[in-house]
Amino acid sequence: MKIDFVSDVACPWCAVGLNALEGALARIGDDIPIALEMQPYELNPDMTAEGVDAADYLKKKYGMGDAQLKAARETLRVRGEEVGFKFGERSRVWNTLNAHRLLHWAGPLGKQRALKHALLGAYHTDGRNPGASDVLLDLVGQVGLDVAAARVVLESGEFTEEVRRAEAHWQNNGITAVPSVIINGRHLIQGGQPAEVFEQAIRQIAASEGVA
Repeated sequence: MKIDFVSDVACPWCAVGLNALEGALARIGDDIPIALEMQPYELNPDMTAEGVDAADYLKKKYGMGDAQLKAARETLRVRGEEVGFKFGERSRVWNTLNAHRLLHWAGPLGKQRALKHALLGAYHTDGRNPGASDVLLDLVGQVGLDVAAARVVLESGEFTEEVRRAEAHWQNNGITAVPSVIINGRHLIQGGQPAEVFEQAIRQIAASEGVA
């Protein structure tokens, strides 16, 4: 069974959703053979490298006031805690293209999920810039990838076309929000659902498609 996790590093609900999905996969264990792959989606593809103030950006984008933003962040904090993810202070919103390029590069090297978790933690827990080369190279080293090779990717622009092509593919197939979980290319689950929801859906789809 193939699961595509379409998400953006800048998306807090993607951190909740990924941890919940992996919780579901842990419960399923060896019952169902599953391949999980990270897929790119940029919430802010036109964002400058300098980024913008997070609070101002969110209030403007969603029409929130200070009280609403505070409540939304508290909801995220609680949901994150439930799935083992800690939200910290995120003062700015940044461009994430470079992060997606490195995630694409890390896929065949078997480190994509580890790098994804490192990126989500760096931004949503520690408030670091997931588009900055020094941050990215630090995270690459933390997960055991070749820092020199990653630097070449960043400086050359390699995998930009591949990321853009993948993003266009998902958008052309109706993905307009993240996280989006696509099972076997046909079944869509959206949002940071609880682990129980993911587990039930995966087991039902596996049964209906005869996956042992």
